[in-house]
Amino acid sequence: MSSTDPNAKYQSPLTSRYASPEMAANFSNNKRFGTWRRLWFNLAVAEKQLGLPGISDEALEQMQNNLDNIDYEVANAEEKKRRHDVMAHVHTFGIVAPAAAPIIHLGATSCFVTDNADLIIFRDGMDLLINKLVCVINDLTQFAIRYRDLPTLGFTHFQPAQLTTVGKRATLWIQELLWDLRNMQRARDDLGFRGVKGTTGTQASFLALFNGDHEKVEQLDALVTELSGFTACYPVCGQTYSRKIDIDFMSPLASFGATAHRIATDIRLLANLKEIEEPFEKDQIGSSAMAYKRNPMRSERICSLSRHLMVLIGDVLQTASVQWLERTLDDSANRRISIPEACLTADIVLTTLQNVVDGLVVYPKVIERRIRSELPFMATENIIMAMVKKGGDRQECHEEIRVLSHQAAAVVKQEGGENDLIERVKNTEYFAPIKDELDALLDPSTFIGRAPEQVDGFVEKHVKPALAPYASVIAAKKPAELSV
Repeated sequence: MSSTDPNAKYQSPLTSRYASPEMAANFSNNKRFGTWRRLWFNLAVAEKQLGLPGISDEALEQMQNNLDNIDYEVANAEEKKRRHDVMAHVHTFGIVAPAAAPIIHLGATSCFVTDNADLIIFRDGMDLLINKLVCVINDLTQFAIRYRDLPTLGFTHFQPAQLTTVGKRATLWIQELLWDLRNMQRARDDLGFRGVKGTTGTQASFLALFNGDHEKVEQLDALVTELSGFTACYPVCGQTYSRKIDIDFMSPLASFGATAHRIATDIRLLANLKEIEEPFEKDQIGSSAMAYKRNPMRSERICSLSRHLMVLIGDVLQTASVQWLERTLDDSANRRISIPEACLTADIVLTTLQNVVDGLVVYPKVIERRIRSELPFMATENIIMAMVKKGGDRQECHEEIRVLSHQAAAVVKQEGGENDLIERVKNTEYFAPIKDELDALLDPSTFIGRAPEQVDGFVEKHVKPALAPYASVIAAKKPAELSV
């Protein structure tokens, strides 16, 4: 079997099966090493601009013309020989930009490219996630508006409770997603640049290059930060930027994982009740044995991947806690796995969640039937109040309705029959004074309180202002397509 056969070795399902092309590209070798070259170019541009000799226009031109011209065979061979990925790529870049070979990486340490590139890649990855989250919130908001006043049985402890509406229930999901959006945007905006700090963060090498001119070293740091697309760099660091930044970056993703798991679990429960169903394609198979099944496989995938997303935060927490003094290298291999996986997993969860939300199917007749089976019990207080208004005694009425309720419950639980409480009330002489009012007392719309108005107020006061800055993202939204 050929060693080049992709099926001959393990492939991460995050990239081979699930991830979007955009997020997979963001963590690709092309993005990483292309970013390294841009950082080396920015450093050279800034050093030349600040008067450092030996950096020619020809050198800068050759660097700029070969930012993405990466010979991986050369780079891999160099890394195998030198056991150092950064120096392998310095050498590889110098081959295609020979005029720049003497000054590539001048004064820098490896973390100049590795850490700064990570921060750029993390920022770009978070942008992709934020845009997808905005689309999920927008689509779910349209769902909430559409079903703002459709009564449905509420559940506490997954036991029947007072009525709510389908739309109001969706606002509970949206509210948590809005918090996730706030947290992700905050983490993205808080990302700074490591900057030009040297081997142990003292900038000693750059101070030597500029003959002890502290001001020029500070200018170099600020200029490279600006050229790399950041407004600020971290004021101090060791060899690496503080790994506590990784905690701040990953925490919103883990928190979103909890939200997504909760939403998908709710949908799975409602699918079991046949009240709401995720999209099910024409030729989709729910079970290899039971042809009738319509398993909520998308929601199950969300739950499965969200659990993985939630636990990845443990990696960066532990890594940050054991960084010795100016740095230790036991962070590197761990971060190469945990942080890209977190972004890839969040991306997959968001794509799947948008696909589910866009295709949610509501079955009003099933919902109505379940309401009818439970509403008579919930209406007992209304029946008591109506009798009192007709001159009845509350305690006496309570006892009458209690007895009838137990009888009706026995029919449901022991005989498997329908809830016949209202028929029992109608056929009991004691309740004759309100017999003509009973149907009105059982109107589901009178049991939903302010649920429709809460949906309206929530959308106007909270959702629309939160989504306003992302109007262009919403306008450019495309359907979320799953690879499998």
